[in-house]
Amino acid sequence: MSVLKEFREFAVKGNVVDMAVGIIIGAAFGKIVSSLVSDVVTPPLGYLIGGVDFTKLAVTLPALTEGADAVTIRYGVFLQAVFDFAIVAFAIFLLVKLINRLRRTAEAAPAAPAAPPRQEVLLEEIRDLLKEKR
Repeated sequence: MSVLKEFREFAVKGNVVDMAVGIIIGAAFGKIVSSLVSDVVTPPLGYLIGGVDFTKLAVTLPALTEGADAVTIRYGVFLQAVFDFAIVAFAIFLLVKLINRLRRTAEAAPAAPAAPPRQEVLLEEIRDLLKEKR
C-alpha cells in the first residue's frame, strides 16, 4: 500500500506535472514548426533555387554487384531536418527572449511600499494626539 501512496505523491508533485505539460506542449509546438517549415518556408525556398524539393535531393550509387540494390544517399532529407532544427531553435530562442523580457519588466515594476512597523504606527498616533492637545 505504501508504494501506491508514494507513487501518487510523486505523480502529483508540481515538477512532474510541469514537466508533463512542457513535453505535451513541446510536441504540439514541434508539429506546428514542422508544418511551418515543410508547408510555408521550404516551398518558396525551393522555388527560388529553381523548383528543387529538398526531400527529393539524393545521390544514387551504383550497385557493386549484380542483383544488389543501388545505394541511395538522401541528403535532401538531412537538409530538411537541419532546416527544421534551425527554425525550432530560433522560435524557442524568441520565446525565451520574450519570457525573459516579461520577467525583467515584472521585477522592475516598483513594489508597494512595505507597511511600517507597528511601533512606528503607534508613535505616529501618539505624535498626532499630542499635536491635537496643543
